[in-house]
Amino acid sequence: MRATRAADEATLLAAALPRARALLAEGVTTLEIKSGYGLEQAAELRQLRVARRIAELLPVSVVTTLLAAHAVPPDYAGRRGDYARLVAEEIIPAAAGLADAVDVFHDRLAFDDADTLLVIAAARRAGLPFKLHGDQHADMGSAALGARHGALSVDHLERADAAGLAAMGAAGTVAVLLPGATYFLREAAMPDIAAMRAAGVRMALATDMNPGSSPAQSLLLMLNLGCTLFRLTVAEALRGVTVEAAAALGLADRGRLAPGLRCDLALFGVTRPAELCYWFGRNPCLGRVFLGRVLEGR
Repeated sequence: MRATRAADEATLLAAALPRARALLAEGVTTLEIKSGYGLEQAAELRQLRVARRIAELLPVSVVTTLLAAHAVPPDYAGRRGDYARLVAEEIIPAAAGLADAVDVFHDRLAFDDADTLLVIAAARRAGLPFKLHGDQHADMGSAALGARHGALSVDHLERADAAGLAAMGAAGTVAVLLPGATYFLREAAMPDIAAMRAAGVRMALATDMNPGSSPAQSLLLMLNLGCTLFRLTVAEALRGVTVEAAAALGLADRGRLAPGLRCDLALFGVTRPAELCYWFGRNPCLGRVFLGRVLEGR
């Protein structure tokens, strides 16, 4: 947080571009980039502006998410509710032209039900969809809360109960699975994939690339970890980084090969799709097609 607050836009951009290029080299054509490491208005907006700048400099689509409600900053220690109100009343309105969505960390280490609902209400007033980080360190009822209030997605869900997952399935709320965080933090708890399947929950798969819990710059590695750690099938993992990932971002124009959709493709030198989930430490991406234009090489 301190480093992010101190960094200007040029510094943030210089740090972000190599990470973005690493993902593009593996075939990624759409990125969600979240703020959340400034925890003050100026720094949060600066992160969002840099995220949008990446889409101007690289052949990639960027979806921006305001995660100002990521943690309580030290300057608001002991005043969690005051910071939640700052996010709701000042930061979200200021970010409305830069953010495509709002995220909240609903957790015993972050924001409770009342704080989360305050931020959700502000997102609605700004006309922005919202999502949650939740049920990571404890079953906080994040799955049920997100489903009840119309969240696009709930991330993590390592400790979500079956009733909450059933509510997500009924509401169409996407579960975003983050095996990189489970691996890096050496977590014992795993998302209840069997309960998700039984409830018909849509399961996306993501890197959760961040400096604290998942410094993962490889979506291909997440395919492997999704299958090995979380026991996803190959089909579930591949859907998780394509059609379900698009659904988690509220994007209906990509993630599938169908007439009328965006022609964003990744081209891989493999004999069958399962190889994308099998190998790790190998990048078989031969190139990408972005908006119908073939981009040769990586």
